[in-house]
Amino acid sequence: MKLVRLPDTDLVVSQCCLGTMTWGEQNTEAEAHAQLDYAVARGVNFIDTAEMYPVPPGAETACRTESYIGPWLAKQKRDALVVASKVAGPGRRDWLRGGRTPLTRANIHEACHDSLTRLRTDYLDLFQIHWPERNVPMFGATEFDPAKEKPKATPMLEQLEAMAELVRAGKIRYWGISNETAWGVAEFSRLAREQRLPRPVTIQNIYSLIARGFDGDLAETCFRERVSLLAYSPLAGGYLSAKYGAGVKPAGARFTLFPAFGPRYAKPNVASAVEAYAALAKQRGLSPATLALAFVKSRWSVAATIIGATSMAQLAENIAAFSVDLDAGTLAEIDAIHARYPSPAA
Repeated sequence: MKLVRLPDTDLVVSQCCLGTMTWGEQNTEAEAHAQLDYAVARGVNFIDTAEMYPVPPGAETACRTESYIGPWLAKQKRDALVVASKVAGPGRRDWLRGGRTPLTRANIHEACHDSLTRLRTDYLDLFQIHWPERNVPMFGATEFDPAKEKPKATPMLEQLEAMAELVRAGKIRYWGISNETAWGVAEFSRLAREQRLPRPVTIQNIYSLIARGFDGDLAETCFRERVSLLAYSPLAGGYLSAKYGAGVKPAGARFTLFPAFGPRYAKPNVASAVEAYAALAKQRGLSPATLALAFVKSRWSVAATIIGATSMAQLAENIAAFSVDLDAGTLAEIDAIHARYPSPAA
């Protein structure tokens, strides 16, 4: 497994990051530990979680994923791993921290403390803001709507200062953002420079064959501000494995169990694009999932790709995909399909 150093940091991470958001809903604690053991044995040193996990989120399961990871992490050589978690942004999450979800200094500190307790560790290598507090298009929305402006939102400077305090206290090494926009990256970076505070070093945004919205202004902004992309949902929630083809609903699969989750994948041209990429994979002697993951790995803007699996067979296939390098002809074919179906799930 190839390791990469994130710019301007001491974080050396595997290109494959193990995502955890099914643990506690679709996976048991024993299955979570088995996945962790398997991944680490194959060179994965990067683990991503969040206080809100598992998903779909709910009061009964909130924070369960971190609690599953904690007993395993307590038995590991801590400095051999890069552990990332997230503080949830505001929304209809009254069951999270007693409804204290605005990204205030106090709430960010509380979220970090609670995550450390559940994870049974003294520090996080990376602590991320899960989504912005301000009005932004997210989770499949593509248009900014001024009518949705909020009367009051925690200033970005206060959020930045809270992260800086956690760095100084030794509770986190670095911090990052998620589901952010180009303006958000630029503004956080500007404030950090002006105030001489630690800047965000990563952005965790969606990126896949059918969701390539990052490639425009966000890619430029992150390149210039030296913010590394951690690409999530590289298999589009399993759609790019082609297991949902022709309307099939596999037993136990995420969108079989939770059909309302991920409405972006019900958009026009998603099914047609998935079918085209699956056909290309077959032509090249690859599984659809391997093609999708190898593509994301090939992008200059991607530092690490976050995978997720509910079975060991899926996990093995996903990790193996990181040893595959796509040739120029295959990448050209991908570009041709993208021209026909440009980011249908963006």
